[in-house]
Amino acid sequence: MREIFLAGGCFWGMQKYFDRVVGVITTQVGYANGRTVNPTYEEVCCGNSNFTETVWVRYNENIIDFRGILDLFFKVIDPTARNRQGSDFGTQYRSGIYYTNAAEGAVAREYIEKLQQQYARPIVTEVEKLRNYYTAEPYHQNYLEKNPGGYCHIGKEAFQYAGTYTPLQTAR
Repeated sequence: MREIFLAGGCFWGMQKYFDRVVGVITTQVGYANGRTVNPTYEEVCCGNSNFTETVWVRYNENIIDFRGILDLFFKVIDPTARNRQGSDFGTQYRSGIYYTNAAEGAVAREYIEKLQQQYARPIVTEVEKLRNYYTAEPYHQNYLEKNPGGYCHIGKEAFQYAGTYTPLQTAR
């Protein structure tokens, strides 16, 4: 089992999206790479803690590889948007890839370098080693499953696509 920490706007939608991916074992929402210890949602929303809303994705690399995870991640974010995704604004909504394995950091940087060719504006998605991560409050976990009408910047068609994506069956 591998793991990666992804920030792509509000973590509610990112969690629901990755929960539908074949090969993803489990997800959890939380706060990554900030300046304080054990932040609350309110502290993260103030913008002073420098945390980003993040989904911790644990996956079976025999079913979905890291590049497949990146394919899915970049399908639902705007990597050129600084400190926002959809209608959500603030530093906690910046996009980022936080790795625990240096090789995955290198793969993510290479992936972004190639992806940049598709954009006129610079990609601002962070690629950093995970410095810290704190689990979000229980009411945030699987929020959109518990509250189907809740806000999400990821469209319903993306949720459907995530459940049918099979990256290891396609040539790279």
